[in-house]
Amino acid sequence: MLLAGPAALTAVRLFGWDDGTLWALPMSFLPYAGLFTLLLLPVVAVLRAKWLTGVAAALVVLQLWWLVPRILPDGADVPAGAPRLRVTTSNNFMGQVSPEALVALVREQRIDVLAVEEQSDSAAVALDAAGIRALLPHRERPADTDTALYTRLPVTSAADPAWPYTNLTVDLGGRRVQLVAVHTYYPVGDVRRWADSLHALTAAAPGRTRDAVLLGDFNATLDHKPMRDLIDTGLTDTHEELGAGLFPSWPENHPDYRGVPPLIQIDHVLHGPALTAVDVSEHALPRSDHRAVVAELAVTG
Repeated sequence: MLLAGPAALTAVRLFGWDDGTLWALPMSFLPYAGLFTLLLLPVVAVLRAKWLTGVAAALVVLQLWWLVPRILPDGADVPAGAPRLRVTTSNNFMGQVSPEALVALVREQRIDVLAVEEQSDSAAVALDAAGIRALLPHRERPADTDTALYTRLPVTSAADPAWPYTNLTVDLGGRRVQLVAVHTYYPVGDVRRWADSLHALTAAAPGRTRDAVLLGDFNATLDHKPMRDLIDTGLTDTHEELGAGLFPSWPENHPDYRGVPPLIQIDHVLHGPALTAVDVSEHALPRSDHRAVVAELAVTG
């Protein structure tokens, strides 16, 4: 009975049954199921039930196959002269994040590009009042959207309408980098709509990922089938590349989950093959239910 839950999640992961179904919710916790199975394996072995021990061992092997690469850095070399890009993404929790704290993070981390999600009109005004324009003077914030991009880098071209989210292209030391601020629908609200929002990104990605950076609240972990399909278009997850693929970003002081620490990683920085990850970290911000993610990328291609 104890093995039934991990076994079910493993089957869902193998066959992609979470794509647009309620399995998307428990799939977020697959790493914990892997840890539980690993701890359960010696208990099952003591029972001397060979078939149960075999099942538990098979589950452990599969789960380690998926999870171990996330804690092992790729170790890619970055040329010393490669242009560096420092980006951050912050879900502003319906505009409630402290604008002063967000501006302070941008200043302290020497951010070149800020992507925000759940940004209201009043929150955008408050961010300006807190001084964001002096640090990141260029922006893209389309009407009827809750995402925005702020940057200190020259914007070289208008938004590409093929991307379903806010985007722009900047010049970094003579290199072109396309930025996309992502905020997919959340699976608790509607799993079909959640999957479709990721499918839309996947449909837009082919031919556009080489020098692209997609960052934001994807509302998906690396175990979700739609997220894996998106990454398979030619993208790399910065956390996984640097061996930080199990560092959680949500929930952070969520009013509905008081006292619950961050459990799952749903905020990501994805990049194309022309870039290489150098560093990544998570930062708590007052009045946000997500940890902001700060990443440094090098343009190497």
